[in-house]
Amino acid sequence: MNQTRQAIKAVTFDLWETLLFERDGDSERRTAARCLNLAKVLNGFGLRVTVEQAGSALQKTISSLLAIWDTNKDVTHMDQLRLIVKHASEGTVSLKEEWVDDLSSAYVSPIIDVPPYLNPDVREVLAWIKSRNMRIGLVCNTGLTPGSGLRKLLSNEGVIHYFDLLIYSDEVGIRKPDPGIFNLVAQKLSLKPCEIVHVGDNLKSDVCGAKNAGFKAVHLDSEEGRDRLAEADPSSLVVLSRDLGKLGMEQMAPDKTIASLTMVTKTIEELERLASGATRN
Repeated sequence: MNQTRQAIKAVTFDLWETLLFERDGDSERRTAARCLNLAKVLNGFGLRVTVEQAGSALQKTISSLLAIWDTNKDVTHMDQLRLIVKHASEGTVSLKEEWVDDLSSAYVSPIIDVPPYLNPDVREVLAWIKSRNMRIGLVCNTGLTPGSGLRKLLSNEGVIHYFDLLIYSDEVGIRKPDPGIFNLVAQKLSLKPCEIVHVGDNLKSDVCGAKNAGFKAVHLDSEEGRDRLAEADPSSLVVLSRDLGKLGMEQMAPDKTIASLTMVTKTIEELERLASGATRN
C-alpha cells in the first residue's frame, strides 16, 4: 500500500481556467481599467497620453510580447513596464526608476479591481491532495499580470498556503509548453518527473508540455469559467493562447481527461494504481 501511495508525490496545476475562472467581459473590463490607469499615471510623469493612446501603447506592448512568447521565452514585469513607456512616448522616453512603483501599480491593480473568481472545487481538491502528503505546485504562464500580482490574488482567496511551489513564467524566463519550466519544477521539488502529475486546461501548454518533460498530464476539458466575449475575439490573448500550431493530436494525448476539478482526486488514485502496477510488473 505504501508503494502505491508514493507512486505520485506531487500534483501541479495550471492557473487560468483551471484554478481561476473568468466572467464574461472580465478581460475587456480589465483592459479598460489598465488603459485608464496608465493614462493617468503617465500624464503625472509629464507625458501627454490620452486613454486611447495608452490603449495603443498597450496593444503594441502585447505585440512585442507575443513575438517573445512564441519562442516559449518570457520577460520580466520590469521589461513590460519599459515597453509601455517606450510605446507610449513613441521611443522618446525611457522608464525612470522613480516611476516604477506608480506605473507598476497602475499596470497590475486591474487584476485586483476586476478579479477572476476561484474555481469552487479548488479548496476541496487541494485539501485532499495535502491529506495524502503530496506536494502541490503551480506552473503559470503569466500575461500582463506578473507573478507578484497573482500571488496577491491567491493570498486574497485564502489558498496560497496550500502551495509548496509557485512558478510564474515572468520570474523564470520560460513559458509552457517548453519542458524546461516543468524540469525546473521537478528540480525544485527534488522529484523525478514521473512522480508528478500536472493538471491544466490547455492541450498545448499543459498536456504537451508536461508530457514532453516526463510528467503525467491530466486535461481539464470544461466550458466553465471562460470569458466568452474574449473568446469571440480572435486577437485576444485568450484565443491566441489556445492556438495549437502544428502539433498533432498524438502529441497532445493526456493520461486522463476530466470534466471538472473534483475528478482530480479519483484520477490521481487511478494513476497511482497504474503506476504501482507498472512498478510491480
